[in-house]
Amino acid sequence: MRFLANENIPFSVVRFLQANGKDVVWVGDVSRGATDDSVLDRAKTEERVILTFDRDYGELVFARAQGRKVPGVIYFRFFPENPEYFGRFVLHLLGLSDIHFERMFTVVEPRGIRQRPL
Repeated sequence: MRFLANENIPFSVVRFLQANGKDVVWVGDVSRGATDDSVLDRAKTEERVILTFDRDYGELVFARAQGRKVPGVIYFRFFPENPEYFGRFVLHLLGLSDIHFERMFTVVEPRGIRQRPL
């Protein structure tokens, strides 16, 4: 699975995930300041699941019907205590065998995980 980390994902977390074998591209490296629509287009073109803290993606993929071809979105609905903790948390989350992120809008909250098909 390939990922596109929105600019709001800490750069250190992206590097941590890459060092642990995850294929992650950071928006800050490839198109700093990109609009949400541009990030969605890149995710579609490169077939990458979006990692983000930005709640606007729910509206983009459902209300505006742009989710038809988005490989997936993982929306983190909390702010981690520090980037190191968050990096380990995301690595653990992506390693769970009973949760699939492709073609899903996944909301990760402190109390659990919710998913909705795209």
